Order: sequence, then structure tokens, then C-alpha cells
Amino acid sequence: MSTKQFDVVVIGGGPGGYIAAIRAAQLGFNAACIDEWKNEKGGPAPGGTCTNVGCIPSKALLQSSEHFEHANHHFADHGISADNIKMDVAKMIARKDTVVKQNNDGILYLFKKNKVSFFHGRGSFVAAKDGLYEIKAGEEVILAKHVILATGSNARQLPGAAFDEVNILSNDGALRIGAVPKKLGVIGSGVIGLEMGSVWRRLGAEVTVLEGLPTFLGAVDESVAKEAAKLFKKQGLNIELGVKIGEVKSDKKGVTVAYTDAKGAAQTLAVDKLIISIGRVPNTIGLNAEAVGLKLDERGAIEVDGDCKTNLTNVWAVGDVVRGPMLAHKAEEEGVAVAERIAGQHGHVNFNTIPWVIYTSPEIAWVGRTEQQLKADGVAYKAGQFPFLANGRARALGDTNGFVKFLADAKTDEILGVHIIGPMASELISEAVVAMEFKASAEDIARICHAHPSLSEATKEAALAVDKRTLNF
Repeated sequence: MSTKQFDVVVIGGGPGGYIAAIRAAQLGFNAACIDEWKNEKGGPAPGGTCTNVGCIPSKALLQSSEHFEHANHHFADHGISADNIKMDVAKMIARKDTVVKQNNDGILYLFKKNKVSFFHGRGSFVAAKDGLYEIKAGEEVILAKHVILATGSNARQLPGAAFDEVNILSNDGALRIGAVPKKLGVIGSGVIGLEMGSVWRRLGAEVTVLEGLPTFLGAVDESVAKEAAKLFKKQGLNIELGVKIGEVKSDKKGVTVAYTDAKGAAQTLAVDKLIISIGRVPNTIGLNAEAVGLKLDERGAIEVDGDCKTNLTNVWAVGDVVRGPMLAHKAEEEGVAVAERIAGQHGHVNFNTIPWVIYTSPEIAWVGRTEQQLKADGVAYKAGQFPFLANGRARALGDTNGFVKFLADAKTDEILGVHIIGPMASELISEAVVAMEFKASAEDIARICHAHPSLSEATKEAALAVDKRTLNF
């Protein structure tokens, strides 16, 4: 039997990988994608960390827990009486699993629709010869002219506290907690830690977040981070900054964390479950990079240039396994760009206009530079801010926390950054991304008609505020 040969083989079926394979097929290439994720029955579950244990399932749980929170604490404001509200955690988890499966099945359908060959199993290099690469694809060996590596990332482990996914949890285990813990500990106040902490806090857990850094959400604009810290504390999230984690012990009763607080005092935190969310590391496990001389950097990431080319001819890498932010949409953009570069086109990824979102309540979203970055870079800028408290739609929703903030160049008025904390920030940020991609000025947004009443009016008003001429505040 002759070995199957492909123009483009993608290793990894996460957001970067499956999108790269589909775009390559659209461009006329004979494309294949290899992915080893399995569902509970052992079948294929493409979509990577994002679909299986990341973005998608966490949003499902956030939505369920937000409904529960509204029913318990906010329905009465709308004249709705509801007594004896209960959460069926098993049903909530089952719904989450259904949402995940729908996404898995959707990707398999897209492969079929676009004539992408799918191989279920681990993908790895075997050898390079005669201008082609031998790739192990599950139980088969195939040949590829071009290889796109999209193997993603894994949760970073805390030394001395290995994940058992029973008591000491990564994002995976945090999404499968079977009952609401009385006390939940979270190490790390990043996106995953805050989102998962929010889910279980809403359902009744006493949540304590331990963060090693002295500042909260250091990558976020300072005014947004300050507002978020205030609102999270009001909600009941206990966040301790500047701590130094010591010994972590786990037994049948739960987990005990010894730590030193910001003042240098020894403390102990006893919890039923502990989520460790201290970042992620590039995943090249089992790729057999040494077989072909693929170069990795000191972090274990695959070294690439500005076009996502590796040190090997016709081998590319995208997403979490390379430099840049570990975001699903960044991986997708790189996957599309690489497929187009293989076709001789000019794929485009602008790192300066990649949006960031934290799906807590309130949501936090931003694009471009923060005020502290502009100050550090010595950039002269103007700032404009508008509170959701003065927005009619936010009042009608009963969700008036937060604000929209614009940062624009002091001379040219070009938008340099937009920062939002408040309702539907994840959706509102897209207008800012488009505006910045087209090099728009704050005045451009200020003079565009926005529907009334809408949350997006807060974006217009913040743009007006850059020139100190808000109309509703």
C-alpha cells in the first residue's frame, strides 16, 4: 500500500490547527489534520484545550452560574419571585459537556465539508527525506510537503503540588468539580483563576485567591484593574496579593496551603479543592522534534520568525506553542496567515490589535496599550472615560458597574488603546479592534451614529470624552 501524501499536514486540532487545515483546503491544497483529543467514549474530540477544557466549557459554566446568581439576588428587582432556588451541579456539568460535544462535532463536520482528511491520534515527526516529512498520524504514517505545528499548551504545574484533578486541579479538573465545595482555593489571579473562582463563588463556595505578584491584573489598565478588584471584593472573592506559596498538602479531607502573606507573616489556607492557575507552557511532548532537528527555545516553545516559519524548510508553527499571547483567536489568525503564505499570499496578523477578554462579571476587555504602558514609553496621550452608570441600556439591564476608557495620541488623535469593564465588554471591544485596525481617531468613533439605547453608546461617549465633550455625563 502506498503512503498517503498531502500538501499540508497540521499537527493539532485546536483553534490554530483546525482553522489552518480548513483554510489550506479552501486554497486548493490537499490537507490533513491530526489530533489526539478523546471524548469519554474514546472518540475524536477536536478543538484542543479551547473547546475541551478551556474557553468553551468555562463560558458554559459561567453562563449557568450567572443565571443562578441572578435568580438568587437580582430577580426580585424585576418583580420576579422565586423561592427555594437550587443548583443541580451534575446537570450543569452535563450541559457544559453537551456544549463541548456540539463544538467537537461541528469541527468534524467542517473537516468533511472542506475535504480535510482527519487522523485521530498523536501526530509526530518520523523523519525528513526527499523534500518531504514522514509524519506518524495515529496508527498510520503519512507524507507531507508542508507541516503546520499547532500543538498548543499545557497547564503549568506548581512545584510540589502535582495535579491529581481530584483535590489539586488544573483548568481541566476545575471544569469537572462534581459538587460545590465549601471552601475553594485558587493559586493565581489570571484569567482562568478568576473565571473559575467566579463560577464556584456564585454557587456558594467561599473562594480565596492567592497571587504571588504585588499588583492585581498587572497586564490590565490600572484604572480597570482597580475597579475590578473593588467589585470582586464586593462580590465576596477574597484576593490576597504578594504571597509566597510554601508547602501544599493534600489528603482525603482536602488541601492545606502554607504561605507567607505580603507582610511576611506565615499563614495557612485549608480548602476542599485547590485550583492552580499560574500560566501555561508550550506543548511539544511526543512531537519527536529531535528526529528532524526542529529548534525549540529556552521555554520549550517552537522558535519561529515573524511569519511563523521554523528553522526547517516548509515547517511552520502557530498558536500557544510559539511566541506571543496564548489566545485562541491569535492562534486562528496565525493559522489562516500561514495557510495563505504557503499559497504565496500575504497573510496578516497584527499583534497590536489582538483583543483580550476576561469573562468574569463584570467582563473585562481591552485592545492596544494601557495607560501605564504609554507613560513608560513616553507617549503623549489623551484619555476619555464614560461610566455605564450613565448609560440607559445598562440601567435597563440592571448592570451599571464599570466604564469604557479611550486612550488616543495627543497630536494625531489616533486610538492607541481601549479598555472596558462592564456588561458585554467582550462584544463591545470588537468596535475598538476594527477602529484601531483602520487607524481610526477617537473623533471618528465619536462622530459615528450608535443605536439608542445600546451599551455601545458608552463607547461613543468615551470617545467624545477624549475631547472633553461627553453628552450624557
